[in-house]
Amino acid sequence: MNASPTPEGPGSVSGAPNLPVGFTGTFTSRYVDTGDLRLHAVTGGDGPPLLLVHGWPQTWYAWRMLMPALARDFSVVAVDQRGIGLSDKPQDGYDTGTLASDLVKLMEALGHRRFAPYGTDVGMPVAYALAADHPDRVDRLVVSEAPLPGVSPSPPLFLPPVLNARLWHLAFNQLPVINEQLVTGREDIFFGAEFDASAGTHKLPADVVKYYVDTLAASPDALRGSFGFYRAIPAIIAQNEQRKTRRLTLPVLAVGGEESVADGAGKTMKLVADDVQTVVLAGSGHWVAEQAPEQLLAALTTFLAPYREAHNPGTQTAGGLVQLVRHTAGVRDTDPVQPRPLLRSLPESRQKGGKPGPFGT
Repeated sequence: MNASPTPEGPGSVSGAPNLPVGFTGTFTSRYVDTGDLRLHAVTGGDGPPLLLVHGWPQTWYAWRMLMPALARDFSVVAVDQRGIGLSDKPQDGYDTGTLASDLVKLMEALGHRRFAPYGTDVGMPVAYALAADHPDRVDRLVVSEAPLPGVSPSPPLFLPPVLNARLWHLAFNQLPVINEQLVTGREDIFFGAEFDASAGTHKLPADVVKYYVDTLAASPDALRGSFGFYRAIPAIIAQNEQRKTRRLTLPVLAVGGEESVADGAGKTMKLVADDVQTVVLAGSGHWVAEQAPEQLLAALTTFLAPYREAHNPGTQTAGGLVQLVRHTAGVRDTDPVQPRPLLRSLPESRQKGGKPGPFGT
């Protein structure tokens, strides 16, 4: 399996706007032929491999604020999933079993037999499938901000307005054709509303949302590919009903935004895994890697420390890496930072546990 020439233009590192300081000196875009399809990945850094799996409706670009700091201790691979960004967009293969197999083949082609994946949003069920279907490949697992179809309870038909604004796309995106017909030419309206509804108090910058929307509006195949995961949900449910009979024993970190699923991802993972740590990022909405990168980096640094130390003894502390995130984002060390605890105390009703609601609510 051979890597193809370096991608250029929109969707690649060279065409991505407002990247952190020094990003292009560390990371490059590349096409990787997995044998079944060609995937686009952004790679850089040195150390044990860390695979970053984006959510919907995003691309590898969602991880940009974390990647320079992570590259100090990890070989970072931020992929565009099948159907997304610059990766191939076949008509089928969007169930999590196939998507997970894609990523195993990607990492194998890059020379990484065993690795740690982090999947957020729709990347969370993909990362879960990776750990469940390929346990010999995964050292430890990080997930955030999603349910597991076939494990989590399904959302009810009638929801409070705020939740309805966040979750109505779950049914809409599964439609076979009409969703593409309705969204085409109105991508800024549809996807803009989705980004805003899930952001909570602090919205993503308009230029960031526009970059994602432009990627989705680039071609009919890009729009179709964005709905692929949702149209495969019946198959994913059937697969997860089998996976959940084999509990995960590896360490799992489950992350949620305080203004989004909060501890819902942790509750969900405890239904299928034995060793789960839960972190709630204070003040963050759904887009945790873009809304709370310093908090998220600190949580990742702590959780991945045993994996990192096994390969690179004596590496940096969480504090040192957080300073690097601030530097690469253009924040001066003298600029004030509002202190935020990684995990705020949850209301008593949330502390008592029990099954999570739909999509971690």
